[in-house]
Amino acid sequence: MTDIRTIAVGFDGSPDSEVALVWALDLAAPLGARVVAVHARGLLSRLEGWSSSVLESTVTRLAREHGVSVGDVSVCVEEGDACSVLVRCSRPPVDADLLVVGSRGDGKHPGLLLGSTSLELAQRAEVALVIVPSAHDVVSP
Repeated sequence: MTDIRTIAVGFDGSPDSEVALVWALDLAAPLGARVVAVHARGLLSRLEGWSSSVLESTVTRLAREHGVSVGDVSVCVEEGDACSVLVRCSRPPVDADLLVVGSRGDGKHPGLLLGSTSLELAQRAEVALVIVPSAHDVVSP
């Protein structure tokens, strides 16, 4: 297994993407890995209610709360669909060793167990992928 040096996390501001970011931060802390919170902006969409500064402050706050140095966390906002943007993150300049996404985001199909981005990434990812389930998806024994 290769060392995990960089973790790219899909982040759209949804509760599931925040859970995924926290999961990645908790993994990164003991590994000394850096975390890149990735937001994909589609051609016709925009970050409604989430300016770059709000996005960065949310990521910074969560990093501090989870013991990750702010210098080891960054935000990347790229044009394109979420899956394509995240797949590109496995190549330079991000060069992620691991992709992390929530099971669902702010997509159009909230009733699905996996969102369309998670499902597509499972087929297209060029590095290891972790799909973090929502708290309400976990079934108690």
